[in-house]
Formats: sequence, structure tokens, C-alpha cells
Amino acid sequence: MKKEVKKDVVVEQPSGLRASAASSRIPKKKVRFWQNQRVIRTFVDVLLYILLVAMCVAWIFPIVWLIANALRIESTGPVAYLFPRKVGLDNFKKLFTTEEMPYLRWFLNTLIVATFSSIISTTVVLLTSYTFSRFNFKGRKGLMKFLMILGMFPGFMSMIAIFHILKAIGLLPTDTRPVVPVSNYLISLILVGTSGAAMGYLVSKGYFDTISKSIDEAAEIDGANKAQIFWHIILPLSKPILIYTALGAFMGPWGDYIFVATITRGKREAWNIARGLYDMINGGLEKLGKYFTLFCAGAVLISVPITILFVFMQRYYVSGVTGGAVKG
Repeated sequence: MKKEVKKDVVVEQPSGLRASAASSRIPKKKVRFWQNQRVIRTFVDVLLYILLVAMCVAWIFPIVWLIANALRIESTGPVAYLFPRKVGLDNFKKLFTTEEMPYLRWFLNTLIVATFSSIISTTVVLLTSYTFSRFNFKGRKGLMKFLMILGMFPGFMSMIAIFHILKAIGLLPTDTRPVVPVSNYLISLILVGTSGAAMGYLVSKGYFDTISKSIDEAAEIDGANKAQIFWHIILPLSKPILIYTALGAFMGPWGDYIFVATITRGKREAWNIARGLYDMINGGLEKLGKYFTLFCAGAVLISVPITILFVFMQRYYVSGVTGGAVKG
């Protein structure tokens, strides 16, 4: 029998000019401009920048409008134009000289309530967070869930109950005692601002969880108790979350209106800035035309302290938020 031998067929590949000529004869698929990735990315970037510019304008315009009206001195009421025709600091001076609107007294009340509320709330929040982070006790998880769920309800839901409780303990006027000192109102507002502080433990607890427990164990070996570990070791290591908690606790009473209006009622000497500014423009067109520029000047002044705090504490504030979000 004859064996059939298959010969390998060698196909000669074109090279050099012949290869380029062959490739040029291959038809290329046309890419429409809306299918081009570079065009798509450019279009999306343009849309994003337009959106960001629109958001910046919407955010900055009210601030510019407020400052412009605060500096306007040609009239005291609202006007139809943006930029003032005459500029001066007269409105800021009138804030401290107008007897009908004791702005300085309102500012001091706001500062007192916000400062004490911030100190007490920060202490309570950090102690609660440290307890949940470092101690294991019966009912710990249930208590944490209960506080977290309770903190989801808005505070004004308990407004009427708080008002009657404060009356019952003698801090607010009653039928038998219709007049109480201004300090009673301020103490009431501080109690309102700090009573639910423990419910804001979650972010601080997450930050404490990131601190190694070996530090606590080393301190205990050296003879330190839990209180000494917290105040002398853990707290100095927790500067970002301390500032974050303090700023958050300061911001609430600083701009509070609902509880102040409910508790102080018509006691003008106990009002804070938010309640006083509302009174400047609440009373019809006559009052609005008289105090509108004063209202704008007062709103600008009250925003200055908190703006300065955020500018200098921003990096700690961001570190506190991101550090507390690592663990829950």
C-alpha cells in the first residue's frame, strides 16, 4: 500500500509595501460622532460644569443679596434692585442703638445658651460614646438601638410636653407665679438643648472604635482607672471628633427658633437672635419697611462667628466625620 504524504501548504504573508497596501484595502467601519468616547466625555463634563456653576450661583446669590441689603442706606424697606445706590454701615450701628430691638441682649442670650449647651452636650455625647465603645454590659446593643431610633424623631414633637415639664419644675411662669427672671428662660433653653444629647452618640462611638484597645490595656497595667484613661489618654487622641461634636452642639441653639418661641413667648429680654430677627419683619408691611435692612444687617452679623469657627476648625471637622464613619 502506498502511503499518502500530505504536504503542508505554506501561505506567504505580505510584508513591507505589500502589507500596507493590503491593509489599506480593508474597509474601516465609520464611527459616528455620538459614538466617540472622547466626544461623550466632553459632553458630560460640560453638563457637569454647567450644573456646578448653576448650583454655585443659587448658593451665593442669597448671600450677596443679604450683604447688599445690609449695606444699603438709601431706604430701609425692600427694593426691586440688587446693588445698593448708597453704601454704608448705618444699619449695623442702628442694631446696637435702636431701643425697640435690643440686638446686643439677644446676641448675648444666644451666645450664653449655645456655649453652655455645646459644653454639656459634648461631654454627654463623648461619655456615652466611650461607654458603648469600651464596655460590654447586658442590654448594650438594645440600648444603642433604642437611642438611635429615638433620635430619628424630630425634636419639636416633644415641644408641648417639654413646655409643661419646665412649668411644673418652676422654671417658666405659672398662674401662681406669672413673672420669672430671665435666667430661668436661659436655663430652660440650655436644658432643652442638652436633654437629648446622648442620642447623637453614633459618630463619636465609631471614632472611638478606631482607637486601639491596647492603649487602654497598657494604661490599666500602669494603674489607671477608666475615668483617667478617658480624660487623659483617649480624649487627647480624639481632637477631631471632639471639635466635630462641639460644633454640631453649638450650631443647634445658635440658630434655634421653634423652642425659643415656645418657651420665651413674649419675654423679649429672653429672646435669642433668631426670635428677634423674626420679630423685625413680622408685623405687616409697615414694620417690614422700617426694619428690613436692620434684619439683613443682623443676619449678616450673626453668621460671622459661626463662619469664623468653621474656617479655622474645618480640617478637624472633616477628620471627625470621616474618622467616625469608619466603624459604626
